[in-house]
Amino acid sequence: MIPVTRFNGSEFFINAVLVESVEATPDTLITLVNGKKLVVKEPVEVILERIETYHRKVGLVAIQAKQLMEG
Repeated sequence: MIPVTRFNGSEFFINAVLVESVEATPDTLITLVNGKKLVVKEPVEVILERIETYHRKVGLVAIQAKQLMEG
């Protein structure tokens, strides 16, 4: 889970594995795999860094790299 902030200042957490895309529209728009869209205060770069950190923490980056090498 990664923390994100609504525009009203409240913080909530989203499952980083369920993030399909992150884009600047100019606000940061996060689209989840179920189609739900979230607008958050953090810039795209911060969200991407948090997702990458989460993936490294749980070992997903190593699994993806292994699959690429085998594939």
